[in-house]
Amino acid sequence: MSASVDAQESIELDAAVVRFAGDSGDGMQVVGELFTQSSARVGNDISTFPNFPAEIRAPKGTIAGVSGFQLQFGGGRIMTAGDAPDAMVAMNPAALKSNIDDLPLKSMLVVNQSAFTELNLKKAGYESDPLSTGELAEKYNLVVIEMDRFTLEALKNTELKTTDKNRCRNFFALGFMMWTYNRPIDFVESWIATKWAKLPGVVDANTKVLNAGYNFGETTEQISTSYKVPGITEPGVYRKVSGNEAMSLGLIAAGMLADRGIVMGGYPITPASPVLETLAKYKNYGVKTVQAEDELAAIGIAIGASYAGQIGVTCTSGPGISIIGEMISLAFITELPLLILNIQRGGPSTGLPTKTEQADLNQALHGLHGETSIPVLAARSPADCFDTAIEAARIALKFNTPVYVLSDGLIGMGAEPWKLPSVDSLEAIEIVTAKEGDDYVAYARDPETLARKLAIPGTPGLEHCIGGLEKNEAGEVCYDPANHEEMSRLRCEKVQRIANTFKPTDILGNKKGSLLILGWGSTYGAITTAVKQAQGEGLDVSAVHLRHINPLPNDLEEILKRFDKVLVPEMNFGQLSDLIRSKYLIDCISFNILQGRPFTVKEIHSKINELLKD
Repeated sequence: MSASVDAQESIELDAAVVRFAGDSGDGMQVVGELFTQSSARVGNDISTFPNFPAEIRAPKGTIAGVSGFQLQFGGGRIMTAGDAPDAMVAMNPAALKSNIDDLPLKSMLVVNQSAFTELNLKKAGYESDPLSTGELAEKYNLVVIEMDRFTLEALKNTELKTTDKNRCRNFFALGFMMWTYNRPIDFVESWIATKWAKLPGVVDANTKVLNAGYNFGETTEQISTSYKVPGITEPGVYRKVSGNEAMSLGLIAAGMLADRGIVMGGYPITPASPVLETLAKYKNYGVKTVQAEDELAAIGIAIGASYAGQIGVTCTSGPGISIIGEMISLAFITELPLLILNIQRGGPSTGLPTKTEQADLNQALHGLHGETSIPVLAARSPADCFDTAIEAARIALKFNTPVYVLSDGLIGMGAEPWKLPSVDSLEAIEIVTAKEGDDYVAYARDPETLARKLAIPGTPGLEHCIGGLEKNEAGEVCYDPANHEEMSRLRCEKVQRIANTFKPTDILGNKKGSLLILGWGSTYGAITTAVKQAQGEGLDVSAVHLRHINPLPNDLEEILKRFDKVLVPEMNFGQLSDLIRSKYLIDCISFNILQGRPFTVKEIHSKINELLKD
């Protein structure tokens, strides 16, 4: 940012990455979301990465209490929240210390000087004030602002208490960044007016501080230019959606497509709770939600709903899945449709409850007792959760089986634009159930799918027994060894036949060649971006991203064997890699991180270069 550039001139960028960081009480998630929504409204594609502390109330001013929000926005397809910020706001010393290593040299660093008190510096572990040494100014385009002082000046004629006035400083930071990137502030002003409609004094205060931050950008000599990021021209109706919101909307759509009610039994857990909270708002669409006393009660409610002819759903994270394993097995042996949503987080045990991870795949594939085989689907991005939820419901209702849907913290809490689908493009979900007068046999099977037909309890003449004990075809308890082996084989074979309904696997790039990147879940954005960059450089690399992990697509083995090398990036220690090796005897290359953070595009791109040089 050259000082010789006229202050009114704006530089046009293809994309930009901005990070807000501060104490968990500084409202970084709020201003990050508002900056995101403002960017979406001007037509930018976006991708976000909220990053907040695990402690409910960590000591104020400490590194443990730092909350961050990063987003990338641009005029082209944006698939990740960005490897590193082009501009970062640090509201206090702890935010600076915990984030500064991510900031590239010469990037913009905006610091709230008011928070750099002796006490806050000590809490963050600084021996001296980093703003006084000159080192930050040498390394970065440093903008130092006394946000607390300017906030109080903007509100000197209001009747709010000083503590309440100081709470508005996050809007000063937002206003300044809105000016820096030429974001219109009218949407934020409307949001403030709606949010605190019953508190006009709060509306007035936050609006004044927002404008004070915006005006500071126009008048300060510390920054000499602003930036413009053009929007996307592709027509359509879009809305910003998080993965958890899209999952909820997909479930509602599935219920309407199947003409069945949705019954969600849930128990709060990070980062899965927003699914239950979102569904609770849609009672007028035939959705029933129950916040149960624990995970066991929650899945019991969902199984009961499925038995009664509804679509039973439960949503949790890894620790909750561990608790409900026996109940999942019950749904499997009774062959009832059930959706089990696992929004993965860092484990084991309580682990990293607010960080992202992909380490629950083995739990989904192998975490139940007996010979069980549960279909496993994985969403690849926030918007993709909508389609994945519908696909999971379609499988569950066609094959009468519980189905896992894997998301994770990055997908569930992250957001991107979602192009609203045409209602006519959504195919109805056909369900075959026994009718009054049918000669009903509880475990008689469709010759193609091996699925048993459901009978709604209370239908005259369709009385039958199901349950956790092994049954024969008629539904009678049966301990015969040969029957147990045959029924177990049929249940597992039924799941394998689901693969016959899959469309051919998409390949990004050449159909055969030197290197294939195989991914699943939230690695999609980083893998796809890195592969496209490498292809643009003339490198022989392709990519396949899996939605269905159990069963795997029928054509996957043949695809993998057409490439000299197969690389599998995962946020675990190689769980999909182990599956591919054992199933196809392909010596795929594991590329793993387990740090509570997503892959960067740079990491995958570097690995591609490394493998193609060998």
